[in-house]
Amino acid sequence: MRIFRHYSDLPTETRGAAVAVGNFDGLHLGHRAVIGEAGVIARAAGLPWAVLTFEPHPRRIFNPDADPFRLTPLRCKARLVEEMGVDCMIVLRFDREFSKRGAESFVRDVLVDGLGAAHVVSGYDFVFGHRRKGNCELLLRMGKEHGFGVTAQQALEDENGEVYSSTRARDFLRGADPVAASRVLGRPFEIEGRVVPGDGRGQALGYPTANVCLGDYLRPAVGIYAVRAGLEKGPWHDGAASLGYRPTFGGEDLVLEVHLFDFHGDLYGRRLRVNMVEYLRAEEKFDGIGPLKAKMAEDCARARRILRRRFLASA
Repeated sequence: MRIFRHYSDLPTETRGAAVAVGNFDGLHLGHRAVIGEAGVIARAAGLPWAVLTFEPHPRRIFNPDADPFRLTPLRCKARLVEEMGVDCMIVLRFDREFSKRGAESFVRDVLVDGLGAAHVVSGYDFVFGHRRKGNCELLLRMGKEHGFGVTAQQALEDENGEVYSSTRARDFLRGADPVAASRVLGRPFEIEGRVVPGDGRGQALGYPTANVCLGDYLRPAVGIYAVRAGLEKGPWHDGAASLGYRPTFGGEDLVLEVHLFDFHGDLYGRRLRVNMVEYLRAEEKFDGIGPLKAKMAEDCARARRILRRRFLASA
């Protein structure tokens, strides 16, 4: 998949695409339906299949002091889009100046002149342009004027009639329910970050850990998790992770510490992908090293059982 950070002077072979447009933070099942519809149209008509998205997320521009909320920062979002088979991804820089662009200007300058879009697919509730005045009705009207097709994808619901949304996924993760979040996302929630040196306590306790930078990712509920983790190209390993403040040692900063079972190797400086599979328990403060080590052994044994069961069920 080719990635472009601009919309002008695109290669001829990428213009005239069926384009899915949106922020797509989370790439949940609803997002995948929008992008997938663009793919169906592209393949049926022999067109390029493209995704148009925006970075940073507009919420970061308009509310810069908000807590981290991203489910899929750009690196993760691009990987998931590529896995769908998309031909190209156009990532436009969203800033204050871009936000002042009128909705009609966005359609003319970006979709028509820039991308030469043959068909545009968006969610039914997609809004764009200055003061969010652009919507699907405007896209339909301007599509007729400029000769591109428009599909407004209806909301995708689960078996209980609940709409798949990034907000639901965030609420589940903050509420210590990564299993429910995975049903919205269509996969486990993942944090990818660089492994940095820690204080070495895990090694001393007999449970060496990789300390993973959290970056812009949403902070899930503090506690202990069963996880699967690996480098970008694998292999993957089962493990247990602590996301917390390490109260037993008087910690103050939120830290993600990942212990991989039966792993021997150096991960420092490398990027580790951590799937938060299941929440085990809340963080606790222990009266000494002995009780802490006993609980860690119990956590790891439980995580092994959970992950083994899940692996066998999906095999």
